[in-house]
Amino acid sequence: MLRTIPDMSRSRVAILRTSPKTVLEDYHRLMNLAGYQEVIDRAADTALKVNISWHFFYPASSTTPWQLDGVIRAMKRDGYASDLMHACHNRTVVIDARLGERENKQVDVVEAHGLRNVHLYEGEEWLDVRDAVGDLTKKFLVLNEVFPKGFSIPKRFIGENIIHLPTVKTHIFTTTTGAMKNAFGGLLNEHRHWTHPVIHETLVDLLMIQKKIHRGIFAVMDGTFVGDGPGPRCMIPHVKNVLLASADQVAIDAVAAKLMGFDPMRDCKFIRLAHDLGLGCGDVRDIEIVGDVEAASMNWNFDGPFKNMTFASKNQHRIYWGPLKKPVEWSLKTWLAPWAYVASVSYHDAFWYPFVGKARVIEALESDWGRLFANWGTVQPDAEGRGFPDVGGRHPELVRIGMKHFLEAFRLIGMAVTESPELQARKRRMAQQALVGG
Repeated sequence: MLRTIPDMSRSRVAILRTSPKTVLEDYHRLMNLAGYQEVIDRAADTALKVNISWHFFYPASSTTPWQLDGVIRAMKRDGYASDLMHACHNRTVVIDARLGERENKQVDVVEAHGLRNVHLYEGEEWLDVRDAVGDLTKKFLVLNEVFPKGFSIPKRFIGENIIHLPTVKTHIFTTTTGAMKNAFGGLLNEHRHWTHPVIHETLVDLLMIQKKIHRGIFAVMDGTFVGDGPGPRCMIPHVKNVLLASADQVAIDAVAAKLMGFDPMRDCKFIRLAHDLGLGCGDVRDIEIVGDVEAASMNWNFDGPFKNMTFASKNQHRIYWGPLKKPVEWSLKTWLAPWAYVASVSYHDAFWYPFVGKARVIEALESDWGRLFANWGTVQPDAEGRGFPDVGGRHPELVRIGMKHFLEAFRLIGMAVTESPELQARKRRMAQQALVGG
């Protein structure tokens, strides 16, 4: 049973039940219950770190539009300046962030509020981590071994606040994923997949970096839709109607893991490691729960990511931790690596989504949250700005099917090759050679 005696010295996680009718007011209350104004400096720029785990809309996979909208409205209401907020996106070799922000309607929210929209891989300056954090690199658990020549982090992060916007879901590499994992794409360079064999330790190293470089760190987690199974893409969505927030990245991940039915300190190595190093509290017995205390005692009894693994997830595990590690993993650090990106996009975008996932999306669109998503931008909040009393009608046609989807999937397969860091590095070398030769 969670202890609930208020203690300002303890890590605090806020949790609320919500509905479309009250979701905007609930986000404002949630963030203040968790004390975000105590850690997010209103004089500094604040990055709203959007999560895009799939460029297609898939419930529980990515930051929801009402999550992003609720956070922005809450900050504006509390006096934070719009010109000191921006949405923040990273890129991966298998996810098209530009497509993702459109399909998940995040860019609609950003434009409606007139915020800047920063894509970290488009014209942003990156800084060597040793110049950014100095001797902290000596405390890294694994990143020095994974990247012996060092790696870069976004220069703009130095001195910024960051608010992470994950969803409640499972993950095939880390059992669960949330606030700590949300830093993965934004902080590491394009070879971040090299860290997969030591992903738990990597997340701990990244939290050390965040604590060093950011002015303030906060997380707001959406559990309106939640995902169980081999996430972050091939999940079974559920409607759970909860929201969480905390300034302690370890604590919020621990509470979310407990809700899903896991023992955070036993089942989530990254939580246990971070807790043991004093980077946050992973023991739910020592976390102060505020808001809807009873909601924090729920147990959804998730199956987790390993019970019904997909073809793709089974082979990922074989490559990083199983019998394929020696014969195959080496290729992911060479010019051959794009084979893995093509395989992932082909399986998930061209096969799993249209033949398995679409039925789950159609079912989710029947829910109130699904209808709110489908009608986002046409339905309006009530006069008090509490939420959406009318979520509009059904729109199952939002699910991508047919030739249009397959053409998009083939484009994404091509992108996985042309935008791969290996090919981009080769282009840079050839350009340099041509310049020297000229």
